[in-house]
Amino acid sequence: MFWNVENLFDCKHDTLKNDLEFLPTSMRNWSYGRYKKKLANVARTITAVGEWVPPVLVGLCEVENDSVLRDLTLYSPLKKEGYQYVMTNSPDKRGIDVALLYQRGNFKLLSCESLRISLPGEHSYPTRDILHVTGRIINNDTLDVFVVHLPSRLGGQKASEPNRVCVAERIKAVVDSLFFVRSFPKIVIMGDFNDYPENKSISEVLEAVAPPNHPEPHHLYNLLASKAKDRNFGSYKYKGEWNLLDQLIVSGTFLTPDNHFYTNETKAHVARLPFLLIEDEKYGREQPFRTYNGIRYQGGFSDHLPVYVDFIIGASE
Repeated sequence: MFWNVENLFDCKHDTLKNDLEFLPTSMRNWSYGRYKKKLANVARTITAVGEWVPPVLVGLCEVENDSVLRDLTLYSPLKKEGYQYVMTNSPDKRGIDVALLYQRGNFKLLSCESLRISLPGEHSYPTRDILHVTGRIINNDTLDVFVVHLPSRLGGQKASEPNRVCVAERIKAVVDSLFFVRSFPKIVIMGDFNDYPENKSISEVLEAVAPPNHPEPHHLYNLLASKAKDRNFGSYKYKGEWNLLDQLIVSGTFLTPDNHFYTNETKAHVARLPFLLIEDEKYGREQPFRTYNGIRYQGGFSDHLPVYVDFIIGASE
């Protein structure tokens, strides 16, 4: 599962970061009570996406720091699920990071690294690191997981695209090195790309297209690309239009049942849980139930919907 949780900040000021809008003294009035409710909302969503079995791996972005994740895993309703976590410590000016929650009984952490990004151009700015985690799952397969939050579209899609292409190139370079050293590479890339499946960072740099009938093991495939062609499908709604900014990308080794650890695009979804949606009074139908609408507190969940995929371990169907 991956989810952009929309500004999961604590209530304390970090003197090294620009977190002033999420303090009790700010215009948003970000209080401890609102923070606790946000944690409960995140916990409720993760549990609901898993239905009877909580997700083994949960990627998150827009989380402020280690204390937020400690509160989420130890002092929210998520405590009973036994999650551990790893996260980045990025130079992002607002202090937001990406993280991976994992259930230690089902995923043995082998290594993790935070990949720093230098954006192009003389007016570049610090951005989020890429989180690369390697672990072993219960059938002893090695899994490489990337959690990403690519630079925003601030300034417009065209002007900001080189920044997202830069990050995608770094991801591709690391993935290609894994393709070289692993006989049967099992790679998952999940995150908020701030791009759609057909945009350059995904379709050209990562070459992550919809899975074909005969996937290649050393290629990447976007599990939600086919569904994203439906104009009513997406994880984010902007000016009445649903779009897919949050991607689930896997290596081709996952797409053949012969490997006994596999999936396909029918098992990948956007979680349109009823409590995550609210009426779109301006454009009609539904939209994500956000924590804030502008600076007005709504008490909702996030401006993004989660994406998730089921994997099958065992004999082929």
